[in-house]
Amino acid sequence: MKKSQSTISILEHVDVPSHTIIPVDEAELLLNQYGIMREELPKIKLSDPAIIEIGANVGDVIAIERTSPTAISSTYYRVVVE
Repeated sequence: MKKSQSTISILEHVDVPSHTIIPVDEAELLLNQYGIMREELPKIKLSDPAIIEIGANVGDVIAIERTSPTAISSTYYRVVVE
């Protein structure tokens, strides 16, 4: 019996924050703004389900938009690693 694949996006779940690949030029501006190198960003694994779903590659900078009861929303940046 063939197993059917789910068509439900994990990114649509209420507990999963928005994940977006930052274009290379914008990522460079971001890194320059904070005076850091890509390797200094917090890491997120290529095998993370959200990373798989958005189709990110190793080295991509990801913006993760989280809701907050005090700040309404906040953005976290991660670099994709193997």
